Amino acid sequence: MATQSEASSAASTQGLPAKQVYAIAAICLLLGLFVGYFFLAGPSRPSLPGPQPVVGTPPSAAGPSGTHPKLTLEQMKQMADVQASALIEKSKADPKNASLLVQIASIYQATHQFQEAAGYYQKALEIEPKNVPARTELASCLYYSGDADGALSQLNQALKYKPTDANSLFNMGMIKYRGKNDAKGAIVAWQELLRTNPNLDRQPDVEKLIAEAKASPAMKKE
Repeated sequence: MATQSEASSAASTQGLPAKQVYAIAAICLLLGLFVGYFFLAGPSRPSLPGPQPVVGTPPSAAGPSGTHPKLTLEQMKQMADVQASALIEKSKADPKNASLLVQIASIYQATHQFQEAAGYYQKALEIEPKNVPARTELASCLYYSGDADGALSQLNQALKYKPTDANSLFNMGMIKYRGKNDAKGAIVAWQELLRTNPNLDRQPDVEKLIAEAKASPAMKKE
């Protein structure tokens, strides 16, 4: 007899070509491993946004050999819905469990469903407003959704709770530099990152970013 989870999985993939169903199944397995790593790693897990928001960029489900077809964002959402379904049911029975909400958010974030992820991070932060790692992840989701100002607002709030948080300071610099064309503000954030985290293992990378920002056209205009 099929379980409720199996029935949900079958329903969500109905109508997809067989190769894409297999691709979704494989990625669901990998996503489960990713989520497990996320919560084993804890707050030290880096949360570094890329140079540009990825809204509208279909993630690829193809393996190294390129044998699987690419998945659309809608198919990625179906995959996330299946992966998160059991946690969502648990959350309904335990709505004040912020950890469950963060787990759900991380699944949607990993499949580029940034608006859905942001919603779950926001619910978690209503319960645990001082959860700096969750707030930093929310900022990343807002940035990838095209809301750089909202992302900076969340990072400012995170830094009020933990002024030396490395991820928040790094992301503050990245979003100011790439999202707002504010090289000066980015330099300030990254210099504060190095000042307050003298043993930062990515110090050379941050120093390169500072040098790049200082040489950028935005700085030359000032």
